[in-house]
Amino acid sequence: MATKTASVNNVKSDTELAAASVKRLVTLMTIFAWTALTVGVLLCLIKISHFSDKNTTLMVGVGFLVGSVFIYTIGTAIALVHARLQQAKEDEPNDDQSNHIL
Repeated sequence: MATKTASVNNVKSDTELAAASVKRLVTLMTIFAWTALTVGVLLCLIKISHFSDKNTTLMVGVGFLVGSVFIYTIGTAIALVHARLQQAKEDEPNDDQSNHIL
């Protein structure tokens, strides 16, 4: 009879997987924000000579500029909320009854 063994050295916990996915999301949102900012600047510079609210290209460019700030803010907020949640999990006391002083 043969015995098979397996080693599990590279198994990640749920908190490590959640942290990795949040980091990926924040990075992706940062890339989107910088992309929107770049597109907004380019659109604004294309037709800046006709500075009017009837200039659709300029208005769309300003929209991209404002949108990039919101995208970046939301990504940063997600990272901060996740960091606060992890801190709260680390700081919560153990419910082990042997540590209580009577």
